[in-house]
Amino acid sequence: MEAGTALRLHFTLHTPISVSNRTSNPKTAFTLSSSPSRSHSSTVHSFLGPKPKRDFLADWASQNDDVVRPLPIYVGTASLFAVLFNRAISGIAPVADAGSSQSRADLLTLGLAVTNILAGLVWLSIRPKSIAVVSLIPLHSLFIIWFKVNPQGAECKKLCTALPDVALTELLWVWESLSDVTCCRSLVIVYESSCVLQFGFAAESSPGNGEVVSVDTDKLMQGSVYQGVVKSGTQSYLANLSLYPGKSELPFLPSNTQAVILQPLGDKGIAIIGGDTIRGFTTSDQAWITYIGEKLDSTLAKYVKPHPYLVT
Repeated sequence: MEAGTALRLHFTLHTPISVSNRTSNPKTAFTLSSSPSRSHSSTVHSFLGPKPKRDFLADWASQNDDVVRPLPIYVGTASLFAVLFNRAISGIAPVADAGSSQSRADLLTLGLAVTNILAGLVWLSIRPKSIAVVSLIPLHSLFIIWFKVNPQGAECKKLCTALPDVALTELLWVWESLSDVTCCRSLVIVYESSCVLQFGFAAESSPGNGEVVSVDTDKLMQGSVYQGVVKSGTQSYLANLSLYPGKSELPFLPSNTQAVILQPLGDKGIAIIGGDTIRGFTTSDQAWITYIGEKLDSTLAKYVKPHPYLVT
């Protein structure tokens, strides 16, 4: 037993395994290569990932939704008329008799028929929410497909010019890094009751006029979103912004912003990061943004005093 364990341990430690996540064939998920201790022999193994099982009945139901939903109503109505027709031609008294087995069976069938009709009415009243198509751009990965939405608003570049070059350079670096690496399309940084940066897309004050909605810091800081994030001291990720009532407290973001990260900057400010993709910020992005928030807090604490920003 010990010898076998030692051999398995030796094989584990001396058998290099390389994993390739990106291959020319999208069906080939991974490529494993193992080379034994002899240099003149090598073996390459490749395998396909598991294929998902298809539920043909579910596929058919989803493709024929308009037929499936009212189906219980048709079945219940047909059953109801069949029971009444059978009782009419069978010569049984129309009044239900508890002592008659036929009457008891008819009452049970009538109950089931009415239940089917009610179930059909419920199915018709509950329908999945239809999502409007707004300039969707598919982003393909190996297993998942996301959709980007073009922000509805005007581009904005507002910066506090009273800050020294060191702070301005770091703020611009934060914007360029987030917009290049993540799905960030809007960035607002509020610190010491002042908006020190508003970059990216912003909501328009009037449709088509090109003027953006400025950040009302007093109103923002009094809202539950700001207070909750600063009080908890932890990052808040709104993966699907349309589902959160706090969206009304962020009127300066584009109306079709898909996801938002609220990153506290110590207890003196907040960074609001708007994305164009639902659940577009990965766990790595969230961790990275947390570190950026700590660095920004350290820098801005040295230079920022309460004052309004200026347009550059």
